[in-house]
Order: sequence, then structure tokens, then C-alpha cells
Amino acid sequence: MTWDPAELRAAVQVELDAFVAEQSRRLAPLGADADQLVLAAHEAVRGGKRFRASFCHWGYRAVRDDVPDPPALVRAAAALELLHASALVHDDYMDASATRRGRPATHTMFEARHRELGWSGSPQQYGAAAAILLGDLLLSWADELLRRSGFPHDVVRDALTVFDHTRSEVIAGQFLDVSVQARGESDVELAMKVLRYKSAKYSVERPLHVGAALAGADESLLAELSAFGLPLGEAFQLRDDLLGVFGDPEATGKPAGDDLTEGKRTVLVALALDAAPADEAARLQAGLGRELSMREVAELRGVIERSGAAADVEGRIHTLTEEALVALETARFAEPARAALRQLADAVTQRVH
Repeated sequence: MTWDPAELRAAVQVELDAFVAEQSRRLAPLGADADQLVLAAHEAVRGGKRFRASFCHWGYRAVRDDVPDPPALVRAAAALELLHASALVHDDYMDASATRRGRPATHTMFEARHRELGWSGSPQQYGAAAAILLGDLLLSWADELLRRSGFPHDVVRDALTVFDHTRSEVIAGQFLDVSVQARGESDVELAMKVLRYKSAKYSVERPLHVGAALAGADESLLAELSAFGLPLGEAFQLRDDLLGVFGDPEATGKPAGDDLTEGKRTVLVALALDAAPADEAARLQAGLGRELSMREVAELRGVIERSGAAADVEGRIHTLTEEALVALETARFAEPARAALRQLADAVTQRVH
């Protein structure tokens, strides 16, 4: 079976648009400022590959292949995308990243609005406040959409327990990342821990768990989903780390070498700093977290490639993906779900842009 994800992506977008439109009507009495915040919310939930929604959907169907209420499952899956949107809005501000998917990041957009209208105070502070509040709003909406998805209350309660864990993990993982960058640490094991909790778990494992909980999964089935989802989530984020340095800006929507200018202490960077000759490691260390010309980005990419770190990360992606696929083949999942999850595993780990 080959699964076409376009239908689910479209259905999730419809639900997100309808939900944000409903919130817009609720907040209309607050006037034009609230309108601007909701417009930014519409932007924040546009586009993307909807991997988290897909893993939620197939986590459900791994446990129960029939779906008595398909719209309820789409709404529940869409709640994961609101969580993701929240994380991206906050992440862009914390990383001082000016763009997202080729468009201005939330804090950049509101900062520009402040300047254009000639308001008093700091444009940067206004943009920061808007990004924090929009991220918080999206996080609140994620919980609301899952609760109102249409599943029975006792079923939603079990899924919300997973959702609670997810939010705690991703926020604590984000703070760990910020702290590691502040200390300038480049340790491979620590970088893997950041990767696991900031991204890997909430991108694959926990969405699978949310869907499975909605389908009534027991602990043993959740464990089987973890055996597949956790290594796959780590492989997914390792691929993202490679793209953050070597990705094509036309495809990623981010400037070339964005992770380098943001000073991210990824597994890729930690491996390069460990393996590169002292002079090249010092050059890479000095370049992290500052504005870089295209020539400087190319030089640092060369340091990373010559160190063998990029090849090492490719090897880790392969090993983790194989681990996930072995777990998938031995799990007690219905074959349609197994085939779709196999396809998703390829999609999240073999991205070329």
C-alpha cells in the first residue's frame, strides 16, 4: 500500500482554518489589535508537511484500523500541529531567526509593524511580546482543540495525559537547549539529549501515543510505538540538523547555514568540534552564533565535512532508521498502518531540502 498524505494535509488545514476563524469571531470584540494577533495565528498554521498530524493519525490506526468518526481524528491530529506552531513561534524568537518557511517570523513581523506605524517604545520589545503571546495562545488552543475534537471525554482524558507529558518535555527540552548554547557546551551526548526532548519525542513518538491513546491502546502497544517512534524521531531531527547547515535556502525557507549563525550546539556541530584539527575546530567555534557571509558559511561547512561529522550523522540517521523499521516489523500493528508508517519513516529521514 502507498499512502497519499496530501488528503490528510488538506483536511488538517481545513480544520485549523475553521478553528482559528472561530477564535477570531470570539476575539472580535477586542478590536484591531486582537485581529492582528489572529492574523498572525493564521500565518503560523499555514503550510508544512504535517508530520505530527500524520503520526497521530497512524498511531490511532496502528491500534484500531476502523475510524468511526474521521473528522474527530483529524481535529485531534490538528491539535498536534497547533502545538508545533506554538513551538516554532517561540523557537524563532529565542533563536533570533528572522524567517520561517520563507516568510517573516512572528517577532520580525510585529517589530516591522511597530516601526512602520511609528509607535513609541522599542520595536524589538513589541515583537518579542507578540511572539511570546502568540506562542502561548497557540499552545492554549492546542489543548482546546484536542478536548473539543469530538472523542468521548474519557478517551480524550487519556490522550490529554500524553499531551501534558509532551508539552512538559518540549518546553524543558527547549530550555535545556537555550542553557547549553548559553554555556557554549558542545558535547555529543548532551546534544542528543536536547535533540530527544526538544524535538524527537514531540515530533514522532508522542504524536503516535496521542493517536494510540484515542484508540484505546494499552501500555504494551504504547511501548511498541515508542520502540519505533523514538529512534525515528531522533533520525528525523538529525536530518533537520544537517539541513540547518547544508540545506538549500530556496527549499528550507531559511538562510544558508542558519544553524551556524544561530549558534546551535547540535550533534553535528559537537561531532565536528571533537573531530576537526585544532585550528579548524577553533575556526568553527569562533563562527558559531554570529552573522556570517556566504563565504564564511561555505568555509564552516567545509570544516564540518572534512571532520567527518556530516558522514557520521548520516550514519547515525541510517542506524536509527533501521532500528525503527526493525521495531515496526515486529510490532502488533495492522498492515495498513505498518505500511503507512514505513512510508512516513522514509519521508522524515530522507528529506533532501
